[in-house]
Amino acid sequence: MDRKKFLKRGVLGIGTLAFIPTAVTSCSDDDDSNTGSSSDCELSPRETEGPFPIKSPSELVLSNIVSDRSGVAMVINIQVVDNDTNCEPIEGVFVDIWHCDADGNYSEYGNTQMQQTDYTDKHFLRGRQTTDASGNVSFVSIYPGWYRGRAPHIHVEVLDSNENSLMVTQIAFPEDTSSGVYATTGYNGEPDTSNTSDNVFSDSLANNMADSITGNTTDGFVLTKVITV
Repeated sequence: MDRKKFLKRGVLGIGTLAFIPTAVTSCSDDDDSNTGSSSDCELSPRETEGPFPIKSPSELVLSNIVSDRSGVAMVINIQVVDNDTNCEPIEGVFVDIWHCDADGNYSEYGNTQMQQTDYTDKHFLRGRQTTDASGNVSFVSIYPGWYRGRAPHIHVEVLDSNENSLMVTQIAFPEDTSSGVYATTGYNGEPDTSNTSDNVFSDSLANNMADSITGNTTDGFVLTKVITV
């Protein structure tokens, strides 16, 4: 993967996208990556969609999901493969993702005890893409923040062409990478919950972990993850 093609001035500020990926190859290995264990065709962990799922994903067919949010830039590369066919890629399925912003808030929700800030009429950091012949989708986003009681994470749902859910899972982040990001301006400091004490990841952390995250806080990051359904 040629990082220089799509990691340029990786900090997104004032709602302006600072880089555009021109060619993304999903799920490639990299010598300096943090490696998870989802490459052995084991089913991905089934996890809760959480309290902030996408309300109308068919209206959010987007590859750039940043909207007006600021944070450290990140390209999210996901490949969907089939456990029943020895992890052959699956073409033509929907991949929905959603995550919180640098302050730990989700769009489409608010004015509640869990999230006081009202973003009910906003649609940032949510999107849908359809897998290509290699089972790949890519999103342009920011490194997610965190909220009370949860370690940093991204929600992923895979659905068939009729929008029947095939898998809901979550992606976890290496804590050393997150610490570097959360020391930058705009994030709300260290999470109050570690990966191992997170109630979602406590029994499945290795398989929830991103397969690789490469980059830095200046240029941005590239995350890759294989989802096995």
